[in-house]
Amino acid sequence: MVEQSDRAPLLDWEEVPPPEPAPAVPSPDADGDRRPPDSPVTGAGGPPPVTAVTDEQDPDETDRTGPGLSGWEEKDQIVAVFVVTFDTRSGNMVEWCLPHDVNLDGVEFKSMASGSHRIANDFIYFRKGSYFGLACFANMPVESELERGARMKSVGILSPSYTLLYRYMHFLENQVRYQLRCPGHYSPLAAFYEDKKAVLPPAGNGLVTSCPTSALSSMVNRCMHPEMKITHPAGCMSQFIRFFGEQILVLWKFALLRKRILIFSPPPVGVVCYRVYCCCCLANISIPGIGGLVPELRPFFYINVADITALETELSYVACTTEKIFEEKKELYDVYVDNQNVRTHRDSLQSLLKINSADREKYRKLSEQRQLLLYSQEVDGDSTSNEEDLCILFFMEQNNRIFQTLGEVEASADPTLTAEHVRAMGLDPQGDRGFLVDLLEVYGIDVMLVIDNPCCP
Repeated sequence: MVEQSDRAPLLDWEEVPPPEPAPAVPSPDADGDRRPPDSPVTGAGGPPPVTAVTDEQDPDETDRTGPGLSGWEEKDQIVAVFVVTFDTRSGNMVEWCLPHDVNLDGVEFKSMASGSHRIANDFIYFRKGSYFGLACFANMPVESELERGARMKSVGILSPSYTLLYRYMHFLENQVRYQLRCPGHYSPLAAFYEDKKAVLPPAGNGLVTSCPTSALSSMVNRCMHPEMKITHPAGCMSQFIRFFGEQILVLWKFALLRKRILIFSPPPVGVVCYRVYCCCCLANISIPGIGGLVPELRPFFYINVADITALETELSYVACTTEKIFEEKKELYDVYVDNQNVRTHRDSLQSLLKINSADREKYRKLSEQRQLLLYSQEVDGDSTSNEEDLCILFFMEQNNRIFQTLGEVEASADPTLTAEHVRAMGLDPQGDRGFLVDLLEVYGIDVMLVIDNPCCP
């Protein structure tokens, strides 16, 4: 058992014995190296931190936190901490871990992406069974024939929730650099684990895989940590949209239909893990009761060949990989994304790849809203809103609009979906007909679609 002092826990974790101290943890405002290229830094004038709701709080206080936040409290729940190294004779291997009896099978490959030997550093989000992981990788040149001129390690953690992993990015970065310089000194990692280890309920697994949908809108509006905008996937929505352009509407439809989406990219894979998270955000719905019977769109983050068996049983997911072999395994995915190229091998989904007039109008509106926001920030000094929130809420409101209209039609005396209804949902009656047919089937909505599919001459 590692003794803990009365000092702040973070100082204990990062206290590094001689010869070299670990770098001090920078403040959120000073962090620039963990955000994707061209991403904006959120200033200190951002929204207030999340206020957890407990049973002891006054009911009025609970109401002010927003709907759905009652009972949603992110606590430190680290179930494992580990060090992975690359051995020139044995390959990737777990060098050290706590607790010692934790099952880390496969983590040695998840925390070092295939092809990482070509880059200096990276960070990787991944899934391990019911847990989520974050690992920071670093590659340091050394004058050693045994190590073939390079020492490569990753330091990572496992948690029941991926939404709190971002908190420990700096610590993991510092520790992997320290492990490269001073291999075998694990006391800061042990202190970290003792301070943050999870105490899971004995009954059930007590796992939290994502923030409840009903809480998302309130959290987006008022409860994001400023540092989350830099280090957490939620801070990359605007870059995600800029990267894909109008193709974002194609990904939106596939995400809403709960398709299996696989994103390929060579290392570094950290920013691509952000794209996985953002793709899941496209399918957010805040209307109660919608989507209860459809598969959850689950982020797998980084995957490799060791995950093939697990993917064979998944009905809906978003993942990324650096291994080109997955492109040939078409039974594992519905949609394949290579750079900005979105494609599908399924004939029934080919029509969804086409950008129609309604898609262009939605993208125009989104771009216009973003420009207006940036203008208000620059001219009026508006610090109450940000681009990330705008993008997430844009798609949530679009999804709510669709399902609210469908629900009203289904509950009416004449449950017939007309072209006027489709236009009211912001969709193209002709171009989105196939999308609507699939949507009604996936979500089990009992309405009659009377829009004719135009015949080809």
